[in-house]
Order: sequence, then C-alpha cells, then structure tokens
Amino acid sequence: MDQDLWNIVLGVAASGLSASLGWLARAALSRRRLHRRQGFFGLPHDSDCLLVVNREAGGEGVHRNDVFALLELSALIRDCGAHARIVRHDQAVQGFGERTEFCLGGPVSNQRMGAHLRTLLPGLVVEQGPGRSPDVYRIGGEAYRAEHGVSEYVVLARLTAGEGRRPVFLFCGQKAITNQAATRYLVRHHEELARRYGRGPFVLLLRVVNSEAYGPDVVEPVADITDAATRPAPAPTEAGGAPDAGDAGGAADPADAGAGVP
Repeated sequence: MDQDLWNIVLGVAASGLSASLGWLARAALSRRRLHRRQGFFGLPHDSDCLLVVNREAGGEGVHRNDVFALLELSALIRDCGAHARIVRHDQAVQGFGERTEFCLGGPVSNQRMGAHLRTLLPGLVVEQGPGRSPDVYRIGGEAYRAEHGVSEYVVLARLTAGEGRRPVFLFCGQKAITNQAATRYLVRHHEELARRYGRGPFVLLLRVVNSEAYGPDVVEPVADITDAATRPAPAPTEAGGAPDAGDAGGAADPADAGAGVP
C-alpha cells in the first residue's frame, strides 16, 4: 500500500512538473514571437506609431474599405502593445524614422503617400486614368494596368529612413479595396516576411483577383520590386516607353515574376 501511494505521488509530481515545463516553454515561445513581431514592425511595448489615412476619391471622408484596413492595422498594433495615432494625410507634416508609420492609399488621395513615393520609391511611376484612381503602375520597364473588379495591383512596402530608423509601411493600391487587401496580406504573412527580409526594406507588388466577387481575400504575389522601385525610373524611350503587362492577360505571371515571394 505504501508503495502504491508513493507511485501515485510520483505520478502527480511528474505530471505537474511536465505541465509547468510545457507552460514555461509556451510562454517563452510566445514572448519570442512577440519580440520578433515588435522588431519587424518597429513597435516596442508602449511605443507610438502613426496611421496616415487618405480621403475618399471625390470627397473628404474615408472609404469604407480603408476603414476596414485601419481596423486590421489597429488590432496588429494593439497586439504589439503599442499605441496608434490616426492622422489625416494633409496634416501629417513631419519627417519619418522616429516612429513607425503606416501610410494608406494612392498618391491621388493621399498627398503624404505621393511624397513618400517621390522620396523613397522614385522607380514607381503611377499614371492616373480618366477617373481619379491610378490605372497604371510602371516599375522597372514593366507596366501593370488595372482591370477594375477583375485584376488590380497594390504595392506593399517596408522602408527605413531617417535618424530613428523606424519603418514606414506603405499600402499604395489602385483602389481602396486593394489597400485593404495589402494590409490583410501583411497581417497574415508578416512572419514569413520577417524570416525572408528580417528588419530590412522590401517592396512587393501584389495582385488582387476578382475583387467584385472575392473582396480583399484573394491576393497573388507578382514580384519583389525592391531594386526597381528604389532606383530612379528610366527615361522614356522614343519608341513609346515600356511594355504594358496588362495587355497580355492582365499581368505578369506570378509563378515567373514572384519567385521566392511569400
């Protein structure tokens, strides 16, 4: 009887020890993942960041898809233990690098995005169509034309500049729903992006497929355009400029152009 009781005590103690070790391991892993996430986004605990919002085309409000994008980013910022301050694009008169910034919208509706593109991404040329939304992105000799509701493009970038070296995240899409698609892609894939790029810069071109049917959920990586977008755009040639990727089925084949992109 004493031996049986001793075996029971040992079993309970072993179970408790195993549970404690498992809890400690999970807690350590959770802290490690949090520190990696905070480092990737430049959001240490209790830090501040900026959410720079655009305006709706033809109005002064914010498009509903951009509001949804802000909500997704706000949840991510809260998970990092940081605080967000929302600023209108025409009121964000300050430099970059001292605090993390998330800038949303194309240069037509967001003048701060336009300044970032001129300063940080001189190789990305945005051409505005007959409406108020950008219809063509020209990058490194390739052109990507929007087929609204069918195939649209968005640039997702993480860039570092300024003295503080905190990152600037850009979500520059051809429509508001593509901005939301890019924020959702970042939220879902930030761990793969962190493994691939660390805390360095990257510029990705993404394609949003059939947004009228699928909304912002179906996103295909097209290419890593970091080198082309961060170099000044080449001067147009007399022969008529760059070829248009939208003329051959709507875009470059992501299987060829996006090799190695998460």
